Amino acid sequence: MTSTTSLKKKHPVIAELTKYVKYWDLSLMLLPVIAYFVIFKYVPMGGILISFQDYKIGLGLAGSSWVGLDNFIGAFKSFTFIRSIRNTLIISVMKLAFGFPAPILFALLLNEVRHTTYKKVVQTISYLPHFLSWVIMAGILHQLLSPNNGAVNVLLMRWFGLKKSIYFLGDNAYFRGTAVVSDIWKGIGWGSILYLATITSIDPTLYEAAICDGANRRQRVRYITLPSLMPTITIMLILNLGSILDAGFDQILNLYSAAVYETGDIIDTYVYRVGLVDWNYKLSTAIGLFKNLIGFMLVVSTNAAAKKLSGNGIW
Repeated sequence: MTSTTSLKKKHPVIAELTKYVKYWDLSLMLLPVIAYFVIFKYVPMGGILISFQDYKIGLGLAGSSWVGLDNFIGAFKSFTFIRSIRNTLIISVMKLAFGFPAPILFALLLNEVRHTTYKKVVQTISYLPHFLSWVIMAGILHQLLSPNNGAVNVLLMRWFGLKKSIYFLGDNAYFRGTAVVSDIWKGIGWGSILYLATITSIDPTLYEAAICDGANRRQRVRYITLPSLMPTITIMLILNLGSILDAGFDQILNLYSAAVYETGDIIDTYVYRVGLVDWNYKLSTAIGLFKNLIGFMLVVSTNAAAKKLSGNGIW
C-alpha cells in the first residue's frame, strides 16, 4: 500500500497508465472515441496552414507559397464578410436573449404540472421537433409561412384582419425573427431535459420545509429551484457564449435565400459559398480559423468571469 502511494506521488503518469492497463477492457471501449477525435478533429487541423498560403489545389500544402496574413486582411476588406459578421452577432444575440431562457422557463413550468399524463404528453410533443433535421423543418416552415395560402398567413388575415400576406422567409424585415422563433420551437423541449433532471435531483425536504414556512409556489421557485439550477445554467451559458459566432448553419442554409442575404447571411453560410461554391479555400479557411479563435477566447473569458462572480465554471 505504501509503495503504491509513493509510486503515485513520484510517478503520476506511470500510475495513470497503470490504471488504463489494469482496466484494459474499459480502455478498449474508449479506442473508437479516441480514433474518431484523432481522425476527424485533430488530423484536419493541418489544413489550418491553408489560411497562411496562396493555396493551389494542384500544388498542395507543400507547393503553395506563403502569404502571411494576406488572406485575413482580404477577408476584412470584404463588405460581404463584414455583413456576415454583423448578421451572425445579431442572430446569435437574439437566440441567446430569447432562446436560452426558454428551456429554463419551460422546465420550471413543466415541473409545476401535477397531472402526470398531461405532463408526459406535453413533454413528448415538445421533444419531437428536435428529432427532425433542418431539411424537414425547413419544408414544414416553408409550407406554414408561405405567403400563398400558408397556414400562418391565413390565420393572420382571417382572425387579426391582416390586409396583405407576409413573406416571413423572403423579407429582410421578418427573417431574423422567424429564424429565432423556429430555433426555439425546435430546441425548447430537448433543451429542457437537462434542467428537468437537475430539478428532480433537488432535495425534496427543502420544498417541504418551505411549505411549512408558508412559502407559495412562486417563492419556492425563486428561493429553491432557481438557486439549485444556477450551476447548470452557468455552464450552459458559458458554452452558448463560446459558440456565439455559430448562428446555426443548418438552419440558415435551409431557410434563407438570396433575397435575405442582407439580414440572413451568416459567417458559416458565407464560408460555405466562398469555400465550396467558389473554391476559394484559402479565404474560407482564414475566416474559419478567425471564427474558432474568437470562440475559444470567449469560452475562456466567460468561464473566468463566471467563476469570479458565482464560483461556478467548466474548469
